Amino acid sequence: MPVCGGVFCVSKRHVRARVGEMLFTASKLTLETVRECLFRDVKIEVAPEDYTRLEASYAFLESFATDRVIYGINTGFGPMAQWRVSDDHLKELQYNIIRSHATGAGEPLEDLYVRAAMLARLGTFLQGKSGVHRELVERLVDFINHRIYPFIPRHGSVGASGDLVQLAHIALTLIGEGKVHYHGEWYPTAELLHKLNLAPIQIHIREGLSATNGTSVMTGIAAVNQIYAERLLDWAILQAVWMNEIAESYDDWISEPLNAARHHLGQQAVAAKMREYAKGSKRLLKREHYLYNKAENNETVFQKKVQAYYSLRCTPQILGPIYDTYCGARQIIEDEFASACDNPIIDPDTQNVYHGGNFHGDYISLEADKVKIATVRLMMTAERQLNYLMHDRINGILPPFLNMGVLGLNYGMQACQFTATSTTAESQTLAMSNYVHSIPNNNDNQDVVSMGTNSALLCKQVIDNAYQVLAIHSIALAQATDCLKIADQLAPVTKLVYDAVRTICPTFVEDAPLYEAIARVEEYLREIE
Repeated sequence: MPVCGGVFCVSKRHVRARVGEMLFTASKLTLETVRECLFRDVKIEVAPEDYTRLEASYAFLESFATDRVIYGINTGFGPMAQWRVSDDHLKELQYNIIRSHATGAGEPLEDLYVRAAMLARLGTFLQGKSGVHRELVERLVDFINHRIYPFIPRHGSVGASGDLVQLAHIALTLIGEGKVHYHGEWYPTAELLHKLNLAPIQIHIREGLSATNGTSVMTGIAAVNQIYAERLLDWAILQAVWMNEIAESYDDWISEPLNAARHHLGQQAVAAKMREYAKGSKRLLKREHYLYNKAENNETVFQKKVQAYYSLRCTPQILGPIYDTYCGARQIIEDEFASACDNPIIDPDTQNVYHGGNFHGDYISLEADKVKIATVRLMMTAERQLNYLMHDRINGILPPFLNMGVLGLNYGMQACQFTATSTTAESQTLAMSNYVHSIPNNNDNQDVVSMGTNSALLCKQVIDNAYQVLAIHSIALAQATDCLKIADQLAPVTKLVYDAVRTICPTFVEDAPLYEAIARVEEYLREIE
């Protein structure tokens, strides 16, 4: 997060880390726990009480399933659930659902998102409602700890019986088939497991269905999106302060009385963080010193704008709803991580098996759409701020396109704006909701589907785009700071970010390709501490 900690800084009380080791327990699955598992070099350990709960669930199902008809154990799947499967084919049935559903297409998901999906699946199993054998969980933990990443194609999920196709690709590797990514190389799964002295799982009662049925892929992607989106918002808040420093704005737009007059948590949280980032700035002006002081106020036409443009002045009101949206998404994602999201639900407490639709991805789909739309709005605001910096007739203090060379001969950041504008425009198109884009399939058994994984992946693309726009904006802010020679007047926080950006992309006068600098600044913005 930016220098002094972002607006989403939370306690890590739920993270029980020892040297290189983390307890991954069903009762404390927060986003911070997931974040540590994703971005730290730790090995996870399942809590003993979770294994106890898991084993009780399996033992109950093993007993309960005798002489009873239970979906996915002794019946076909989906529309073929009306057909009973004979006892001598029950194990084959579980292998069949894995193999038959490994039909994804497209580019594979990056390792980070695969890891998140496996963690989400583990979170489901640890609820003790899936009736799976301990061996399945242990092997899944082995994959996570050894950083073995199954091949999961981008396309395949409609988000209805969860992520059947993509989860099947994970399950395929757990039984020793398919392929995996390990230390930057692709391996046949069987070959790598042999190399690491790991055995494929053996199918027990319902491991095939349990491993493929649920929302874990969309949830994993959504969790990574959330981590990057929260960081993105922190940068947008800091950049808004920096923008107003460049414009030498009056500071009452972030004042506590003004923002407290509107009773929205997000607006107040954003304004408070802006006040924190703005501490020590020599560029933000006090309205009472200039406009409320008769001795100082003798102008007929004010040279300095009485109020800044909306993209500068209204940022608490613009970014506030984004903060609230992200907060809502965080809660939904944490709840989904700590949920049993498969079908049926095995409940040893009530001694029953319940059939329903916990695999339906509506919660994640809707939140992914919300985060996507909110992020596009964030990006649009940054693009408008960038336009302010580029447009000399609007800002009135900077050369056109932040051109520090010879006007007409040099071009400054003119073409950088093209990239930012086109990327924002693409994101505006991607903002269309997927949540309302249900297409019935599966012989109309799945007559209402969530498209949750599509929503999460489109949200990921928008977040990636936003980082590119904010990288260009960061370079422009640094260039504007140099045009005005005000680096020593910035707030300590924005000065530290200015220094970091200038280390990556020094001040430029002559024209030169900037694409590599943009990529390096983007990497800096995305870095998770």
